[in-house]
Amino acid sequence: MSGDMLTIGAFAKACRLSPKALRLYDELELLRPARVDPDTGYRYYAVAQLERARLVAWLRRLGMPLAEIRTVCALDPPRAGAAIRAYWARVEAETAVRRDLAAFLVDQLTATPRKDTTMLELRYFAHSDRGRVRPANQDTAYAGARLLAVADGYGPAGGTASSAAVEALKVLDVREVPAGSVLNVLQEAVEGATAAVREVAGGSEEEAGTTLTAMLWTGSQLALVHIGDSRAYLLRDGALFRITHDHTVVQSMIDEGRLTPEEATAHPQAALLLKALTAGPSAAPDLRLHDARPGDRYLLCSDGLSGVVPDDGLRRVLGASPGPDAAVLSLVTAANEAGGPDNVSCVVADVVETGG
Repeated sequence: MSGDMLTIGAFAKACRLSPKALRLYDELELLRPARVDPDTGYRYYAVAQLERARLVAWLRRLGMPLAEIRTVCALDPPRAGAAIRAYWARVEAETAVRRDLAAFLVDQLTATPRKDTTMLELRYFAHSDRGRVRPANQDTAYAGARLLAVADGYGPAGGTASSAAVEALKVLDVREVPAGSVLNVLQEAVEGATAAVREVAGGSEEEAGTTLTAMLWTGSQLALVHIGDSRAYLLRDGALFRITHDHTVVQSMIDEGRLTPEEATAHPQAALLLKALTAGPSAAPDLRLHDARPGDRYLLCSDGLSGVVPDDGLRRVLGASPGPDAAVLSLVTAANEAGGPDNVSCVVADVVETGG
């Protein structure tokens, strides 16, 4: 055997893959040996194959599925790097959702009864405006004692779709929901909203659907459900935090490092959604739980606001407005003064102490 060929054992040691794994990758045509002895069936690998084998080993340590590894290995280095970055962005997003769920379960299983008697409640206001350009309003905004929601419809039946989605959730506003089951209840409600959207949008000849961002109040926590590019923000101690992640093509390009946030604002596909409630197959929404504090102010809005008023402007208005009603009306005015190119919907809710 020539000096540039290695037995499967030597090759496995050099690339830190087991012989068993190398046999599997041979069967899957992911990493074929350079030569197989026709008499003994022994596999031999070229030294030049070590680079690919090590890449496979590293990607397996990242947890990348074999089918995706095969695709990455077929790309040139710059495109392979971009594919790995995109994969890891997805992993981090999925991990964040699982981390929130794990924290919620730990809290529920290990929590001790609260010793204080402080009671919290929401004070809220909602408004939806057509804007200065659009001929009709396809948004829906709602605020109640337990439910906050914004939906932004699109397509011929968009207005009906957004209204149907929010209407399907309104049952939660008059229903006591135990804190320990709030995420399950919200998930079931979203499934009902999806069915409602499918019913009203299914007959449309053109694509139609809606985004949905909603929060359900338990008395001490807010459970969030989110799909699309409507947003939720938290103003806490004067700082503004965005607590949703846009499900858009542009956001995915930002996550992958292909666009900067500044470049994204002028991208021609800024409004192209990756997820929404539609008449088609269901897409999984983001679900998470937020502990509330007295003094917190939450904002839910359609992209008719977030698309034209920057975060610093949102923070200034939210921080300066004395109550949710003043905040909502000021935000809608700010969006319209910026051109009002889209429908504008806002919900603002304050977490306040009621004593007790």
